[in-house]
Amino acid sequence: MSRVLVTGGGGFLGSRLVERLGADGHDVVAARRRDYDLTHEADAERLFADARPELVFHLAAEVGGIGANRANPGRYWYANLVMGANVLEQSRLHGVGKLVIAGTVCAYPKHTPVPFREESLWDGYPEETNAPYGVAKKAVLVGAQAYREQYGLDAVFLLPANLYGPGDNFDLETSHVIPALVRKMLEGGDEVVLWGDGSPTREFLYVDDCVEALCLAAERYDGSDPVNLGSGHEISIRDLANLVAEVIGFAGEIRWDESMPNGQPRRSLDASKARELFGWEARTPLRDGLERTVAWYRSTLLERAPA
Repeated sequence: MSRVLVTGGGGFLGSRLVERLGADGHDVVAARRRDYDLTHEADAERLFADARPELVFHLAAEVGGIGANRANPGRYWYANLVMGANVLEQSRLHGVGKLVIAGTVCAYPKHTPVPFREESLWDGYPEETNAPYGVAKKAVLVGAQAYREQYGLDAVFLLPANLYGPGDNFDLETSHVIPALVRKMLEGGDEVVLWGDGSPTREFLYVDDCVEALCLAAERYDGSDPVNLGSGHEISIRDLANLVAEVIGFAGEIRWDESMPNGQPRRSLDASKARELFGWEARTPLRDGLERTVAWYRSTLLERAPA
């Protein structure tokens, strides 16, 4: 049993990880922004003093889809950079045994060859709409490597594909593509309007598969190199929209607003290093994960909505 701190412990990924760690018998502190704003050094100091962790998972982030990134480039750059820096410094000062940091696929260059390999991370600039967020996360990776070299902090850095699943953020102002599709098709009537032309591709990772990867990396991986977490299944946004419509039973029209941006042209990760280094592979097929996500939304959000 370990004393474990999960930043972003009330969030989509963090809450699932907290549940898993508790079930495994760990003493878990789930840090939430309402209690500790990690963009403030004093709050980060107070959190680590309160938690006294042996193991830290840094999942706290400010992030959203293309629209949210376009609206908040300065905030997303600042918040993610400073939170990462504060967690690294407090982990050093408090003698944390292991720090597992969640990065982002948005850190990869815009035209990275598919599948993305970790060696390509520094081969160019990220896609413009999410570059401030992606660059901030890359800076945290550099910080983790520097703290390992100078202070011996065992900080590992993981690069998950786009996450989805029950409990996701379904706010249309800040959500990613899958929860946005689910909500629009369940609540949008006879027509849904989607950004771009549907041609970009993405790879999606079911949230519980990511939780498993985080736990295995904490247990088995002690390297300085970043490691991809992906499902190995690339799908176009157009095909994804059709698949979500099929799962939901949406029979309306899907209209594409080509005046809006597409985002990065292609995204798909080579996750072979995760398999080699700590024995992890994604297990949830996309359709199965979508069915669970839609069922959760229907039972948890639709049924509780006021008449």
